[in-house]
Amino acid sequence: MPQLPAPDYPADVRARLEADAKEIVARYPDSRSALLPLLHLVQSEEGHVTRTGVRFCSEVLELTTAEVTAVSTFYSMYRRKPSGDYQVGVCTNTLCAVMGGDAIFDDLKEYLGVGNGGPDTTADGKVTLEHIECNAACDFAPVVMVNWEFFDNQTPESARRLVDDLREGRPVEPTRGAPLCTFKETARILAGFPDERPGAVEATGGAGPASLIGLRLAKGEATAARVVSPRAESRQDAPQPGSEHLSSHDAPQQTSDSDPEYPAGPVTEEGK
Repeated sequence: MPQLPAPDYPADVRARLEADAKEIVARYPDSRSALLPLLHLVQSEEGHVTRTGVRFCSEVLELTTAEVTAVSTFYSMYRRKPSGDYQVGVCTNTLCAVMGGDAIFDDLKEYLGVGNGGPDTTADGKVTLEHIECNAACDFAPVVMVNWEFFDNQTPESARRLVDDLREGRPVEPTRGAPLCTFKETARILAGFPDERPGAVEATGGAGPASLIGLRLAKGEATAARVVSPRAESRQDAPQPGSEHLSSHDAPQQTSDSDPEYPAGPVTEEGK
């Protein structure tokens, strides 16, 4: 059992965090509502929610440490142990898994020497590997996120290059969205403080063409290419493999290849 109470922050750190916490709490009519951003704030200090961070939140909001702990352990975005500068999350939910997410995750575990019941952070403290249930970017499966920024249409080879660049300190650009920053910097932004890096705000906006195709069609706008061919088209008229399309899993081929007994196309008579 850990010794109670938890140690406090050094005086200078606590004074700085109290000033930030005062700004956060002032945003809400009920101070208790500030707990989530306050947890991000203390996470930005040490890279995970420590016992000291829990104590700080409880004292600022006049909650019990049990109440704060219950929240911090419920949400997966709050880390419970030291982690790397870059949180590399591989989506292993259904579509990403089918498109290769499982293969990427297994390959990175072996390549980085992490996971499988052991540490999930590399020895140099640069990369923490985790699987994520859904990145809400099925249009670009399989997707990898680094500190919640998108890296779309990944393969085991591209994922290896990505983690190599992160560990070597080489510049890494997300597929879309804001420029990459460290996990601690990300946590402070999630606490509600502005991203002051030049050009970072202008670069945000995570929707890509495959995500916006439905909206464009609803507005009556012309599209450059079809995502999926109409089912009534003949095989000869359908887009061929390798032709331009908006997503990594457009399935330009018709289903008759997999089931010749029931070729794709509209039902023409009831019962058929």
